[in-house]
Amino acid sequence: MGEGATSVEERRTGPLIVTEDAELLDDLLRLCAAAGAVPEVHQGPPGERGGWERAPMILVGDDAARMCRGLTRRPGVMLVGRDQDDPDVWRRAVEIGAEYVLRLPDSEGWLVDQIANAVEGVGRSALTVGVMGGRGGSGASTLACALAVTGARSGRRTMLIDGDPLGGGIDVLLGGEASEGLRWPDFARSKGRVGGGALEESLPALHGLRVLSWGRDDEVAVPPQAMRSVLAAARRLGGVVVVDLPRRVDESVAEALAQLDVGLLVVPGELRAVAAAQRVASSARLVLKDLRVVARGPYAAGLDEHWVAQALGMPLVGDLPTEAGLASAQDSGAPPGGNPHGALARFCAAFWELADAPACPDSGPARPRVGGAR
Repeated sequence: MGEGATSVEERRTGPLIVTEDAELLDDLLRLCAAAGAVPEVHQGPPGERGGWERAPMILVGDDAARMCRGLTRRPGVMLVGRDQDDPDVWRRAVEIGAEYVLRLPDSEGWLVDQIANAVEGVGRSALTVGVMGGRGGSGASTLACALAVTGARSGRRTMLIDGDPLGGGIDVLLGGEASEGLRWPDFARSKGRVGGGALEESLPALHGLRVLSWGRDDEVAVPPQAMRSVLAAARRLGGVVVVDLPRRVDESVAEALAQLDVGLLVVPGELRAVAAAQRVASSARLVLKDLRVVARGPYAAGLDEHWVAQALGMPLVGDLPTEAGLASAQDSGAPPGGNPHGALARFCAAFWELADAPACPDSGPARPRVGGAR
């Protein structure tokens, strides 16, 4: 990641560390740095009133457990040490109300994740929707943009991620190709954890959402581990994440599919498009179980949206409406879905409303079914 993004993450308040063990402190400071957090360090319980209660999480060294007896019981307290065979460690954990007992170095990777989660205030993961085309020119990128724009307009925290290196850059559809911010080449070497807050603040802000697109220079292939790290960071922020995906499923696309809650396959209403979509769907469904059809007219004789979905053997989300004047509006700088009264925006708004609906106890995840006039 770029230096600017890292500096944002470093300003975030980290955990409270309580220990007199210099070597253990060095280890914990190193792990906090890896998580992008700046901790508050005490050799004993914090003297400031409320300091123990306010910290996002508390790491108590084995040596300091006795000093923390009697303090307020709260979540996020962890007892940390190195002795793998200490018979009294569980007694000390109970005495201070620790939720976890961690032994280093075995628990280092897990602890880094927990520190970063606590610092970022992780709650419910983002509802993550992927959009793929059943064939070339199906309108998948247009739908992905419209979903993101509509999601942001409704007040949802929204991120749009371009997962197709050959798509020309989804920021172009939003009129933001010249906007300042990081692009995929800046994240291509990401292997470990990417900070969610740093990711969000480093990306171009367009139409109320954050956009991760491709640069205008050489094509950059995103390794699977980078796709995994970036999408995981985006999901930790909550809200909604929309991913525009190519039709060909390689290792990086498979990593993206694995993090989706639902996939939308945009299929024009013609026989050749349905045949092509069957091949795309067979590859995608090896990873993503919840793949649904968005049919798009005009339809060949004898076909409609229901026929398309039945031919593919997948649930139907709805009929993607044709919006008059969409191309000319984009030439004027308006993004897909930018007109809140347009057919495309209404389709997307209905999708988000149904996607937010709670599932019935015996029916599994809710299956949005929306429609629109062609």
